[in-house]
Amino acid sequence: MPVHFSLYFLTSFTNLIDRVTATAFIFAFFMSFLIFFYAFFNETYPMKPTQNHKPQMFDPTAKMPPVDTASNADANLLHQSTVTLEGMPKVSELQKLQSDNRTARKPFQWQFLLPQYWGIWLGVALILPLIYLPLRYQFKIGHFLGKLLFGLIKSRRADTLTNLSLAFPELSEDQRLEMAEKIFINAGVGVFESLCAWYRPDVFTRCVTVSGLHHVKNAQSQGKAVILLGIHSTLLDLGGRLTTIFTPLDVVYRPQNNALLDWFIFNARSKVYSDQISHRDMRHFAKNLKDNHVVWITPDQDFGLKQGVMADFFGVPAATLTAPRRMAKLGNKANPPAVMILHFYRETPDEMPKGRKPHYHIIFSPIIDNYPTEDELADAKRINQLLENYIRIDPTQYMWFHRRYKTQPTGIRYYR
Repeated sequence: MPVHFSLYFLTSFTNLIDRVTATAFIFAFFMSFLIFFYAFFNETYPMKPTQNHKPQMFDPTAKMPPVDTASNADANLLHQSTVTLEGMPKVSELQKLQSDNRTARKPFQWQFLLPQYWGIWLGVALILPLIYLPLRYQFKIGHFLGKLLFGLIKSRRADTLTNLSLAFPELSEDQRLEMAEKIFINAGVGVFESLCAWYRPDVFTRCVTVSGLHHVKNAQSQGKAVILLGIHSTLLDLGGRLTTIFTPLDVVYRPQNNALLDWFIFNARSKVYSDQISHRDMRHFAKNLKDNHVVWITPDQDFGLKQGVMADFFGVPAATLTAPRRMAKLGNKANPPAVMILHFYRETPDEMPKGRKPHYHIIFSPIIDNYPTEDELADAKRINQLLENYIRIDPTQYMWFHRRYKTQPTGIRYYR
């Protein structure tokens, strides 16, 4: 009798799971249909502009607002709705490329249909349709996703809190905890910012201002290549997309460990950048510099001391890549590349009232004079200090969940 009862229970439970799974897929399909219908209707019958409004220009000389909940809630930071006026060029139309041909795409592999990749396909199927929702609702979902991951991924949360305790020892434990949660929220919102940057860039039309662009243009007018040093921001690919409004951009990338994820991201970025250069392909990098391209790299992660030196980052020794100084020597010897910092961030909070859009700002720093020098360590310290200065504009938009201080002398270990 117990055996029959167990079999009956197991069969009933299996049937229940099948029904729940089927219901979930039907619901997801139905929601996807509604979202695509909304997007089609919105594109076919667009909202009429109600006012001729230009976003407030960013003043780089003004004092930056403090990074806390109160300042983020300040209504003065919210720009009015940036409805695209008739005849206003869209982001996709303004984008500048080195040529008419974007970077080549990676071919699809049939192995991507194997069960080991089904989880990624399911995630894409569930999340990608959501980018056709209004940005306000995407940000709400990203906000929820960030808070959810902050509670679930304990190891990353612990790494983030460790990094913040090292970089911001002056803050209390409660302040760092609040800051860490905000970092995850920005990362959750960044998922939708990046997806829209790849597939719906025109939703960000008239949402960006820039300062320091003349530094890039002056270098280009002198026949120089330009190397832009950046950080791993939570809105990484959106920042890249918005930058291409003002200048063509190549990007140095590190291939993903998962082949399907690498294929997906690489091909999505092929819509954005003029060229993608593997971080191991220095010959490709050197060729683009000799062709006077603008190349963007993010040298702010810990890859050990085989590729770097120990230099202070937020006052704590960290393994720092020396690749930028080597790359700066690969271009035209008679007219070496101009090296500068590229930074971008969201000026508005992630929680937007109805009828408002986010606003972003891009900064091109002045050319870094006398770089590189013969002193490898001094160069690394200098770059770290410059990157730190820009991160401090809003530290919650930096990916602090990476193990930035992983490499340390024997006997020192910050992470579990």
